[in-house]
Amino acid sequence: MAVGVLGLVGGGEWNEGCTFDAYLLERSGSKEVTILPTAAAYERPDLAVAHATRWFSKLGASVSTAMVITRPDAQDPSFAQMLADSSFIYISGGSPLHLFSVLKHSQCYEAIVNAFSNGAVLAASSAGAMVLGDPMIDPRGGGIMLGLGLIKELAVLPHYSTTSLELKQRIQSLTDPAVVIAGLDEETALIREADGSWNAMGTGSVHLVSNGAELDISALSEKVRISV
Repeated sequence: MAVGVLGLVGGGEWNEGCTFDAYLLERSGSKEVTILPTAAAYERPDLAVAHATRWFSKLGASVSTAMVITRPDAQDPSFAQMLADSSFIYISGGSPLHLFSVLKHSQCYEAIVNAFSNGAVLAASSAGAMVLGDPMIDPRGGGIMLGLGLIKELAVLPHYSTTSLELKQRIQSLTDPAVVIAGLDEETALIREADGSWNAMGTGSVHLVSNGAELDISALSEKVRISV
């Protein structure tokens, strides 16, 4: 399948340091971004959408919103069709547990995967990036749980620069040695190109660890796979 470009963002989305958004917009071939604010359900999702709208307007793009907040919303065919037709989908940060419970086995998640598998750009920040992986880091204390599984053998740890050393060590101790832990600083993106190569963009750094050892970003092509 001709999957699109994937951008995993460490948080702080839609701010001046997120220079990669212009790149992702260009790669999408579109001037419209569909925002999915599900993870921000308990944090004024309308404000998240307004923030995204202001940011992308500076980049010459408009924003449409799939206001998928509850599980019934995720089963709404109109929202699913909007996502399926999108060339650039951006999943906001917020609560990964709420996002997972709403999207798991839903029409909207299937639509996101279908759009991505047909070449759409898919970006996801913080909670969104966490949930797309499998396994997923449990935000309640660093345990390991099932994620949506679009990306296999990758566990995303956002807000890496502000995460305590104790929590980082706990996550490493609980994660299967074969899994890559991707620690992403805010305003920083780990990007998978359509050809399967990976790179990093933004103001911060990407920190990759597997089996206790640091990895070069070039190793991701062999260790991590996309499941669509």
